[in-house]
Amino acid sequence: MSTSWSRDDALVGGRWIRPGSVIEVENPATGALVGSGARCGRAEVDLAVAAARAAHGDWSALTPAARADHLDALVAELRARRDELVAMTVAEVGAPVTVAATWHVDVSLDILASAARHARTHPFVQEHGALVLHRRSAGVAALITPWNYPLYQLAAKAGSALAAGCTVVHKPSELTPLSAYAFAEAAMRAGLPAGVVNLVPGTGAEVGVPLVADDRVDVVSFTGSTTVGRRVAASAVDHLARVTLELGGKSASIVCDDADLDSAVRWSVDACMLNSGQTCSAWTRLLVPSDRLDEAVAIAAARADELVVGDPTDPATELGPLISADQHAKVAAVVSGAVARGARVATRVTDVPSGGHYLRPVVLADLPVDDPASQQEIFGPVLVVHPYADDEDALRIANGTVYGLSGAVWSADRDRARRLAARFDAGQVFVNEADYDVEAPFGGWKHSGSGREFGVEGLLEFTELTVVHL
Repeated sequence: MSTSWSRDDALVGGRWIRPGSVIEVENPATGALVGSGARCGRAEVDLAVAAARAAHGDWSALTPAARADHLDALVAELRARRDELVAMTVAEVGAPVTVAATWHVDVSLDILASAARHARTHPFVQEHGALVLHRRSAGVAALITPWNYPLYQLAAKAGSALAAGCTVVHKPSELTPLSAYAFAEAAMRAGLPAGVVNLVPGTGAEVGVPLVADDRVDVVSFTGSTTVGRRVAASAVDHLARVTLELGGKSASIVCDDADLDSAVRWSVDACMLNSGQTCSAWTRLLVPSDRLDEAVAIAAARADELVVGDPTDPATELGPLISADQHAKVAAVVSGAVARGARVATRVTDVPSGGHYLRPVVLADLPVDDPASQQEIFGPVLVVHPYADDEDALRIANGTVYGLSGAVWSADRDRARRLAARFDAGQVFVNEADYDVEAPFGGWKHSGSGREFGVEGLLEFTELTVVHL
């Protein structure tokens, strides 16, 4: 495929400027170049933050309803390019077209529409007798997004930030800048004032580091690895910026002894493998009653073997490639290391398409719960199955990692499931379902981060509170 989406500029203060060099974007399914993005540096960061600071006064002074109107116009512009956004996501992420349409693009539009609704309905000024609570924009927001769901992650951050009255400077992953350009272009066409949305693509070292360290930045919202998240928090705290971190996960799905084993296991496998396993909230550990371990492993392996790995442009494809050769090597090394330590690979070994970073889904069994494959985030299509003795043992295993992002409980007894779910050390737990809700606050405990995205809670992360005593 020839290069389709090539840009060599950054959006700063309503103008496109050229930093002088570019980063090429590779299609992970073919290795072909599908576009490029600017390679910005400290100079572009300085200009972008200055532009955001200059625009903040007027943008934050708008009524929330007026900001909501701008967000609605932004959604309309993006919706008009939906088919292109889907194709763009398939090309830069390698997501299967059905996954790109549903989980990348359509959900992103829903998130932005939700932010607009909250801007209209949230009481930014509340009176409680002699107290008046004023919620005001926190200021300039630095948004740093990863490669696995580029448009979705941007919508989650920018929607709430803009609704709250913040101006934003966005640094996308250098692997997936194409949808960030589409978002910035849509913001301009929607009539958002110059400087409200600024885009500075580039590497973490050249853009992310100076952006987070800039003392004119009031809020930093970062999604990525726990290791980088620590560095982001340490840098931002030097100038006391507010920080929201959405980091890694090693989420568990508990199947109770009274659950429909076949259904629960198959749902859990699908949730683990979504986006080729490159999902921070994926249920990558499956916990089943010890007396049904072999049956559960067989069901999980059968479901994983059914999943179609192939060309992401084919509607029949369920798993595309991993994002890069480095990511493929990392995941493969985790699997081979687990096997060397005694893990059983329950899935079949079959061929995958050539020319891309493909890896078939893997189901591992017979590992101790403290094995690295059971403790570390793998970020690939790998599920580990563990047996447990009783409910308390299941909770011990589920909570026995440094992470706390998501989880699931499956039981015919809804009250039992709710009691178990309430004891997860996790920000979000599903009971007998895997449905997604853009109104539900999302975020993690422990090494999975701090702060929340989506809903009212996500909007409040970008505000400061003034209490007036009358």
